[in-house]
Amino acid sequence: MTAMTDAAGFRGSTGLSGLTGKRGRVRAVVAAVGAAALVTVCGCTVQPAPADPKGRAPVHVRVSPGAGDASGAPGPAATAADAGPRTSPPAESPTPTASTAAPPAVLWSRGAYGRDVRELQARLRQVDWLHDGPTGTYDGATAEAVKGFQGKRGLPRTGQTDTVTWQRLLAMTHEPGRWELYLLGGQPAAAPDPRCLTGRVICVDKTSRTLRWMIDGRTVSTMSVRFGSQYTPTREGVFQVYWKSRHHVSTLYDSPMPYAMFFSGGQAVHYSSDFAMRGYAGASHGCVNVRDEGAIARLFAQVRDGDKVVVSW
Repeated sequence: MTAMTDAAGFRGSTGLSGLTGKRGRVRAVVAAVGAAALVTVCGCTVQPAPADPKGRAPVHVRVSPGAGDASGAPGPAATAADAGPRTSPPAESPTPTASTAAPPAVLWSRGAYGRDVRELQARLRQVDWLHDGPTGTYDGATAEAVKGFQGKRGLPRTGQTDTVTWQRLLAMTHEPGRWELYLLGGQPAAAPDPRCLTGRVICVDKTSRTLRWMIDGRTVSTMSVRFGSQYTPTREGVFQVYWKSRHHVSTLYDSPMPYAMFFSGGQAVHYSSDFAMRGYAGASHGCVNVRDEGAIARLFAQVRDGDKVVVSW
C-alpha cells in the first residue's frame, strides 16, 4: 500500500494495525499539545493520570466552564457573548455643552442689504433700538442697534444678527406693515398710469407713494413721496405746472417749501425736511412731499412750466 504522513509528521502504512498504532500516537501528541496550550493560555488545571495501555492521553484535562481552546475559539459551554475578547465598554462621547456647541448661524451682518434687512431694522425700531431707517442696508447704526439688543438680553455683543438674536427679536415684535418697512421711502414704484405715457409728465402714484419723472413714456427718475392727511388730502387728476419757486415759504402755514412746483391751487411738489426726518409718520397739508433733496433739486432743474402732472391711486 501507499505510504501516508499523518498530521503529527509520522509515517506508516495504511494497514489496519499500522493505522491503529498511529492513531494512538496522534492522540497522545494532540493531547499533550492541547494541555500545554490550555495551561499557558486559559489557566486550566492539569492533573496526573495513570498510563493507559490502550493509547489514550497520559493526562486528564479539566477545563473551567466556558473556556475556549488554544486557538481562541469558544469551547462547548461558551455562549455568544463569550465569543470575543472581553474588553471595557467604550467611553461615552462627552455631552455637548454651551462652550463646545457650534455657534449659531449668522443671518445678516454689516454690508448685507435687501428686504430681510429692512424687516430687521423695522423690528429694531419697534423696541426702540434703532431710530433711523429702515433703509434696507445693514450699516453701522444697525450693527450698533443689534449690539445693544444683544447685550440687554445677555447674548454675545457681536453686532451680527444670528439665529438666536433673530428669534428673540421675533418674540418681542410684530410683523411690520408695508409702511413700517418703507418708513423713509425706498419702496419700488408702481407701473405708471396710462396718462403718463406721453409727453413730459410728473407721474404721482398714491398707492405706491412714488413719483416718476417721465418723458415720452421713459422713466428718467423715481423718488418716494408722501401726501396730505385725510383732512387735507392731495387732489387727484391731471394738472399742469403753473409756477416754480426755488425758495418758497408757505404764507398759510409759515413753513419752508424749497423747490416748489405748483400744480393745483396751493398744492405743489416740493422738498420736505419733515418727511426726510420723520418719514411716513407725518403728512403734508396737501402737497406732494419729496424727502431726497438731491433728487428734487435735479427734478426742479428739468421741469418746465406747462409740464403735465398726473396724480392717481
